[in-house]
Amino acid sequence: MNLRHLILFAFVANPMVALLHAAGPEASPFLPTVVNPGKSPGSAPKGMLWIPGGEFSMGCKMPSAGVCTMATMNAVNDTQPIHRVYVDGFWMDKTDVTNEEFTKFVKATGYVTVAEITPTKEQFPTAPPENLVAGSVVFTPPKQAVPLDDFTQWWSYVAGANWRHPTGSNSDLKGKENYPVVQVSYKDAEAYAKWAGKRLPTEAEWEFAARGGLTGKTYFWGDEFRPNGKWMANIYEGQFPVKDTGEDGYAGLAPVAQFPPNGYGLYDMAGNAWQWCSDWYRPDYYARLKLEGIQVARNPQGPESSYDPNDTTPQKVQRGGSFLCTDQYCTRYMMGTRGKGDIDTGNNHVGFRCVTAKQL
Repeated sequence: MNLRHLILFAFVANPMVALLHAAGPEASPFLPTVVNPGKSPGSAPKGMLWIPGGEFSMGCKMPSAGVCTMATMNAVNDTQPIHRVYVDGFWMDKTDVTNEEFTKFVKATGYVTVAEITPTKEQFPTAPPENLVAGSVVFTPPKQAVPLDDFTQWWSYVAGANWRHPTGSNSDLKGKENYPVVQVSYKDAEAYAKWAGKRLPTEAEWEFAARGGLTGKTYFWGDEFRPNGKWMANIYEGQFPVKDTGEDGYAGLAPVAQFPPNGYGLYDMAGNAWQWCSDWYRPDYYARLKLEGIQVARNPQGPESSYDPNDTTPQKVQRGGSFLCTDQYCTRYMMGTRGKGDIDTGNNHVGFRCVTAKQL
């Protein structure tokens, strides 16, 4: 979501518009995941796990009646048709990149994130002068219930908000060294990955890893939302967007690795913080693969360019959902669902993790 641009320009859009694509809404059944045989190529780089790769069914099926809400229906509009994909094996960070890790990067390089740079009149010629201050977008709960078709009711452009001050100049990282770094744009995440000798995952790699070896499950842990009454991810409880009651143990962002890992040992592949992927975003990308007659997409890198009928700015894919996901508005903690974000925009519920195909 291009929140920084929207708020700078005081433009209001409806994020719940259904996306139509050429292949229609039908979905192929999930076929078994076929994991590559063999062991990892050597010892694991620090903080990373080997993801063996293989062939799997990618995408999200239409929800069953038991979980069918308007939010859920909207969440799957750009996830079909389900299609076969093959990815090579790779190493992946066990958790999101943390504040502590990002601090090391900044100290070593002197890197300045997008949110720390004052926007210019040349970049935003029609923006009000008072909005041309360094800052970023912050979730700001309204005091009362609001219509859910206008997200500017709960997002605000906050001066001084950046990765060091996630919700504004009065916030800091004290005691939050093990939290996911947020308020990082795609460009910021990409810069960190390059410094670390890594890269950002493709969307296909991310989904293969997130599924943890399971086939076609609704969530990375299975089909039951709360098995034995246990919370499996940090999401939003209570009336959205007024109050997160924190029933899962956290109201807002949580430290990494507070919930059970998936089958590959990866933490927080649903909820907590969205994660950047390297693919450009198109809502019809899966449909285009089908129209091209591709039976198994091998190591897909995504479309050649970004396209969103509701937004003209370049966008990259985000995956996993966040602490703001709820069945009232966004159910993108479901496996196969997709998000998107302007490459120059961060906010306080988007982070990232890295991958590498080589030994570090």
